[in-house]
Amino acid sequence: MKIMTPRSILGVLVVGGLSLWLGTRYLTNASASPASNAKGELEKEAPEGNDEEGLAIKAVVFRGGLQNGWEDWGWAPREIKNGEPAKVNMSQYGGWILGRHRQAPSFKTFRFRMQAPLSHGAFLEVRLRDQQESQFPVVIVQPRHRRAVGEGWDEVTIARKELNPDGLSFNHFSFRARSPVGKDWVLFDEVVLLGAEGEATTEAKIGALTVPSRTVSMSIDCSAPGQAINPGIYGIAYSPRTATRDTHVWSLRPGGRRWGGNPTSRFNWRLGNAWNTSSDWYFMNVNYTGNASFHWRDFLQENVRRKVPTVLTVPIIGWVAKDTSSYSYPVSVFGPQASVEPGNPDRGNGMTTRDEKIAAGDPTRTSVVMSPADIGEWVREIRELDKREGARHVSMYVLDNEPELWNSTHRDVHPDPVGYDELLRRTIEYGTAIRKADPQAVIAGPAAWGWPAYFYSAKDQAAGFREKPDRRAHGDVPLLAWYLRNLRAHEKRTGVRILDVLDVHFYPQARGVFTNGGGGVDTATAALRIRSTRALWDPDYLDESWIRDNIRLLPRLAELIDENYPGLEIMIGEYAFDAEKHISGALALAEALGRFGQAEKMAGAYYWTYPSADSHAFHAFRAFRDYDGAGARFLDQSIPTTAGEGVSLFASRDGSGKMVLIALNLTTQSAVDASIDMGSCGNPLIRRIYRLTEQNGHIEALPSSVATTEAGRLSVSLPPYSLTVLELR
Repeated sequence: MKIMTPRSILGVLVVGGLSLWLGTRYLTNASASPASNAKGELEKEAPEGNDEEGLAIKAVVFRGGLQNGWEDWGWAPREIKNGEPAKVNMSQYGGWILGRHRQAPSFKTFRFRMQAPLSHGAFLEVRLRDQQESQFPVVIVQPRHRRAVGEGWDEVTIARKELNPDGLSFNHFSFRARSPVGKDWVLFDEVVLLGAEGEATTEAKIGALTVPSRTVSMSIDCSAPGQAINPGIYGIAYSPRTATRDTHVWSLRPGGRRWGGNPTSRFNWRLGNAWNTSSDWYFMNVNYTGNASFHWRDFLQENVRRKVPTVLTVPIIGWVAKDTSSYSYPVSVFGPQASVEPGNPDRGNGMTTRDEKIAAGDPTRTSVVMSPADIGEWVREIRELDKREGARHVSMYVLDNEPELWNSTHRDVHPDPVGYDELLRRTIEYGTAIRKADPQAVIAGPAAWGWPAYFYSAKDQAAGFREKPDRRAHGDVPLLAWYLRNLRAHEKRTGVRILDVLDVHFYPQARGVFTNGGGGVDTATAALRIRSTRALWDPDYLDESWIRDNIRLLPRLAELIDENYPGLEIMIGEYAFDAEKHISGALALAEALGRFGQAEKMAGAYYWTYPSADSHAFHAFRAFRDYDGAGARFLDQSIPTTAGEGVSLFASRDGSGKMVLIALNLTTQSAVDASIDMGSCGNPLIRRIYRLTEQNGHIEALPSSVATTEAGRLSVSLPPYSLTVLELR
């Protein structure tokens, strides 16, 4: 698990599939003002005529000069002359901000005309802003946005759902060069906001509140074959707390339980309960549960007893804890350090008082060798346990945890960064030992920590991604593609299949979204958290972090497999969105679970670690696994759906005619009157309805009269920021 910052990525870099950004002040954690009803604001705008596509021009921002109170707020060199297009020098990542001192009117489409040298290429990005500099999506102007209108001019049209999917208020926007361009003038004109002619806002009563309401059309295609959902997508991770107090995890009815995280790289199975806390906590060997009698077999047996499959991380780093008391950086040996463990002032953090890394000492101070043969012996012992108890105790073996970070998290025993060759060698050596001990084993790897690790090795990161010496030495092929190709070649050459599942980790990197246990819950960050889930599936979503690229993780991984090692499956070995006690954390989790169920090749997805008891996220998870408290759940076959802006719809069915739908209203500004076309499914009969909202904080049953059906259509109102479960026949 790792959060990167723009500083740690060393500024601007665009190499291969990895875009790295030298940020300015664009990403902040400030709150956004809630959008108000814009009707009064629109009345103040002079009528500007009709757009040729039937949309009314709600506001002219710039037309041969600034209009309607809009102002020039900077910043690149520019010439603004009355009656002429604006001229902007966008070299040095320059740009232009247009704003006004009151809220801008709502709109459906943003449109402007631009004339730029052909040499600039696809250089422009557009972004809305508010007075608090809140986080709105960045939209890169692509060919699909542009239409040539003659004399070198392009007309650019961008939908509101791209610029402002959450309907937040704004009062300025910027044009900015996203890549280096020359000093030639870029011309702008005809900058307008468009909206539907005569559009009106209705209202809905939500409890004691009256909120704006809008109608959204959705549909379910029951004529499609559907897709089986692997229960492993509802996985959670093990924590020592579950051995003591966090028994609520079982009410989540998890589809799998993963033994993983940084300490498992140093787990000594022979000692039963010893691992090293790594850089997470002073490089200490500890009994991970605090219970001397607890053993790894207890973990496996408890999962079998509860019928929960086990995903077991096995160390391939080569060193594991030799006891439950040693530590790597004694102050008595290495001198004063930047921090010491509160329980023992001799346990240092491996950093000098000047915050410089202390060179690794003798690894035998804390550790013993754990060879491939040793891991093979462990797997054989597990198989013997299977035979004695008549049940398989491990459904999948994972080859260690985030090896690209070993030189950081486990630098006391592995100070050198892992390269292409070492990763492949260790995968083959340890994977072969597992396969020999358990020919039917399902093996996953390489447990890559995040975006850079999909493309580059730790050696590349240490040298700088611009240089990427390790990748260049391997044909300049991105790391995961190279890894899969070589494992496929190994199988063809030897007949031994090492890998069955491609395993990567995913954490949103936008500022304030994921902070490993917290996360911002102000209006803008909450909206950004929900948007960040689009990185899992949406090819048009530009990630709003230092990554600044179209991640589309699930289809990307499926393509990687098809191109390099057909037949493998996908696992998201770790993911989380934080803010578990806020509705945005719940909706982000629900959105991810729904998308996992729709994706192809999914072997599992494992939340890190599990939602806290009775939190919003806890109830969002239960919406898929136990929404009535008696085992009712999202069903085993996913059905294709379509949904409108700001909403999601997930549908499932079984062979008996039962269906379960989960509908999400992902906006906080308005209720949604959902009209769901189910004509291909027959005439639905509503059985039960359950709902989670920001206000109630838990799933509650509603009367079935909340929704209505008529001739293959289901209608239901979805409150702002809500999750609704509909059980149908």
